[in-house]
Amino acid sequence: MSEVKSVEKSLKAKREVLEISSELMFLMGKFLRERGFIEILPVIISPITDPLNHSVFDATIDYYDGKYSLTKSMIFHKQLAMRVHPKIFSFSPNIRLETEEKKDSGRHLIEFTQLDLEMREATREDVMALVEEMLVYTFEELGRKFGDFIMKMNPHFSIPKVPFKKVKYLEALEEYGEDFERILSEKATEPFWLIDIPIDEREFYDKLDENGKTLRDMDLMYPYGFNEASSGGEREYEYDRIVKRMEYKGNDFQSMRWYLEEVKKGIPPSAGCGIGIERLTRFVCNLPHVDEARLFPKVPGELSI
Repeated sequence: MSEVKSVEKSLKAKREVLEISSELMFLMGKFLRERGFIEILPVIISPITDPLNHSVFDATIDYYDGKYSLTKSMIFHKQLAMRVHPKIFSFSPNIRLETEEKKDSGRHLIEFTQLDLEMREATREDVMALVEEMLVYTFEELGRKFGDFIMKMNPHFSIPKVPFKKVKYLEALEEYGEDFERILSEKATEPFWLIDIPIDEREFYDKLDENGKTLRDMDLMYPYGFNEASSGGEREYEYDRIVKRMEYKGNDFQSMRWYLEEVKKGIPPSAGCGIGIERLTRFVCNLPHVDEARLFPKVPGELSI
């Protein structure tokens, strides 16, 4: 009987975690709609997808004489969507076939969902202010509806104070060394921004600052050791600058030909970010691993239903 009760208790906790995940997606969508955003349908397969700044296993589908890639992120489609509407968001499924050493990070799945948002003619600072306001609103509403359960799971849960602290990447690297992200996250008691990330650490589409060394981008970091929450910034949108950045990064022009043809037609300047839903759920509920934030998780190095 005790084993049955233990299973029932575990399932009840799982149900409440999923209810919180569902509610936070609803709240963030509501917040964005009230500020003029529209929700677009996610792109699941495309001839173009995020090249990423680290290696993953190939995830493509042969189709007639070409290939579709499973979407690693909607970055390029968000840029192209700016031609149609100035403020968009999508709850976008991402497939990144990470190698098995990411299994124990607590933060990685090979199938996860991002809240992807983009704003035309926006700056990095516009995006940071929007995300801060959205998280405060979401946490306040979650506290009202699930406060007792959340506080049992997470005694550190609180409403973040705005504006969030901003930490420059190179200054943190110099002070704490290569492991500075983990150190800063474990020391922090509030979310904070990591800004001005060096050009070699990011993809070609993040806008290069006038200094030619760092980017107009940012990562949102969770406190208490939960690490990276979100990544984003301002985008390169001029054809010549994009080509130079691709040459610098060594990107394959053939695989990006669809995107480059669209850029030639013109895309507006924009800024945006992607916020991992499972990582946010994990942080709110104080979960040991993001696999507890999904009903059917896919952990690196494993097969599962």
